[in-house]
Amino acid sequence: MKKIILSLIIVMVAALAFAAAPTVTNVVATPGPGQVTITYTLAADTDCDVQLTILNNNDQNYEFTPSSPAVTGDIGSGITTGEKTIIWRPALDQMPIACGYRAKVTADDGVFPMPENFVFVEGGTFNNGTSDVTISSFYIDKYELTQAGYQAVMGSNPASGYGVGSNYPVYYVSWFNAIEYCNRRSIQEGLTPCYSYSTYGTNPDDWPSGWNTSYSNHTNVNCNWTANGYRLPTEMEWMFAAKGGNQSQGYTYSGSNTIGDVAWYASNSGSTTHTVGTKAANELGTFDMSGNVWEWCWDIYGTYPGGSQTDPHGATSGSGRVFRGGGWNTYASVCTVSYRNLSNAANSNFYLGFRCVRISP
Repeated sequence: MKKIILSLIIVMVAALAFAAAPTVTNVVATPGPGQVTITYTLAADTDCDVQLTILNNNDQNYEFTPSSPAVTGDIGSGITTGEKTIIWRPALDQMPIACGYRAKVTADDGVFPMPENFVFVEGGTFNNGTSDVTISSFYIDKYELTQAGYQAVMGSNPASGYGVGSNYPVYYVSWFNAIEYCNRRSIQEGLTPCYSYSTYGTNPDDWPSGWNTSYSNHTNVNCNWTANGYRLPTEMEWMFAAKGGNQSQGYTYSGSNTIGDVAWYASNSGSTTHTVGTKAANELGTFDMSGNVWEWCWDIYGTYPGGSQTDPHGATSGSGRVFRGGGWNTYASVCTVSYRNLSNAANSNFYLGFRCVRISP
């Protein structure tokens, strides 16, 4: 099943294409007084819908309400040229389109819609300081998982003492807790869970008592990398996204060389976590990948291997799992996009949280 997303950042077109997918081309945004007209060409090899939206550079469209937000139709085979004019509400009529708004044209056969609050990370190659790493496309949550999001799946909120509220990041979460959350959320949403425990399958209700109490059990967890459910990012997926993916400007922190612009850390946090997304986003539109809470990754901690790699999953043995990004209680030097840390999988602490990813079709 196939899907393509094409985004135009007004002065440049970036095509995000998958093999044999319906292809959107020739996207042009023409600004006018209080409106923008989008034209596009769609080459479709199967029936699909076309949708058109206007977003800001953080992929958010709740700040304004276009009167005509979407054009949807069954395209069928062949080549179709379409045009749509978006009328902005009067309060934003004076905001020039060059201020950072863009058009997004989506051709979709109805499978693999982007999860809510996730951003698309187009695959690419980057250097992790030791070697070149190629990462396939994936979706990542814009935000660290919130306490409300965790409670909705797990039935409880472990956070206390360092910022409590529905939109605060969840903490006091072990790696085992994060794995369980991912599978339970996948099951709730009718997706294929990514994780299995030993021979006990993917449903945490079937896992043996005590599976999550001994850190040595972490090697009993296996990942199905083709499953469409939620999972933790690999360390290299996390690093690629934190650096801004293919849009990276090479910043020291995730989104800036000035840490206070993008991170809650020891010098500005007031010794507590803060509501997610209240600092500036990085180049991809993700928030808090530096500071606020540390974020668990999938990988067993190990030395970076030499030589080029493609979609690495970390070391094959070891006693600790990776977490990244720094937190509200740490110095700036550990909030960089390159800093690594580790802990045992059963450790839940006041600085440990996570965010989820999902595969791209």
